[in-house]
Amino acid sequence: MLKRAIIFHHPQSEGAAVFAQQLGREFRRSDVQAIVGDAWVELPDGEIGHADLIVCIGGDGTVLRAARVSIPHSIPILGVNMGRLGFLTDMSPRDCFNHVERILAQEWRIEERMMVRADVADGDRAEPATYHGLNDIVVSRRAPGRPIYVDVRINHAHLALSRCDGIIVSTPTGSTGYSLSAGGPILAPTEHHLVMTPVAAHLALGRSLVLEPESVLELKVTSDAGAIISVDGQDDVPVSSGVAVSLQVSEHVTRFVRFREPSSFYAELAEKLEFQMSSPVIRR
Repeated sequence: MLKRAIIFHHPQSEGAAVFAQQLGREFRRSDVQAIVGDAWVELPDGEIGHADLIVCIGGDGTVLRAARVSIPHSIPILGVNMGRLGFLTDMSPRDCFNHVERILAQEWRIEERMMVRADVADGDRAEPATYHGLNDIVVSRRAPGRPIYVDVRINHAHLALSRCDGIIVSTPTGSTGYSLSAGGPILAPTEHHLVMTPVAAHLALGRSLVLEPESVLELKVTSDAGAIISVDGQDDVPVSSGVAVSLQVSEHVTRFVRFREPSSFYAELAEKLEFQMSSPVIRR
């Protein structure tokens, strides 16, 4: 039986916060220790490591945040969709309440998704910094209108010197995100390949590459204005010119709670993309 759960909600969604509190009360009635909070507020040391489950109330961004803060504990994550598409979420609020008994009994299956790791050796830092992402890690320009030069190597073999706006390195999970927008391929989320996609490459390799699982991608960035390392589009780290970034499959995985039996990824993708294309444009 479930003993301890963390319920994260999106900070800018009142509905997500209200539902998170309701679910927390439901868990506590069944003697489950439930901590409810903003996904972007750091929990005290040790709180996450003792949890049996993380429930994310919001959209894909909340799930991405939870995937990173739960490292290295590999705690199962259940996503409840309060947004629009919900590529990473598994159920609606109604479905969540209908499945409360099964959640408490931990009657679920686990789906593992690979992550991407970046080791950043910046001259401004004494030691390389390490980052992990579920969707992607992007090396991009810092100043608008000024491209960066990226020396690209795979397993130490030189591939190209790319003049571009950036380089996206995505997981299969992230292949339907920024990488897709930049012309990258769609991979089934349970595959184990990284995808490298240049953004607005000029007179250089402009095609995506699907890397072998054991490949190490090395990027060396040159730019007068420096560059930005972006993790899952949420954590942006400014770096200086000359930074060296090594990217590979992470040793960590994200574990998702699933109640439905596996279905066709491509059928679900087509349905979501059709919904996105048919949704009205929101003007502010």
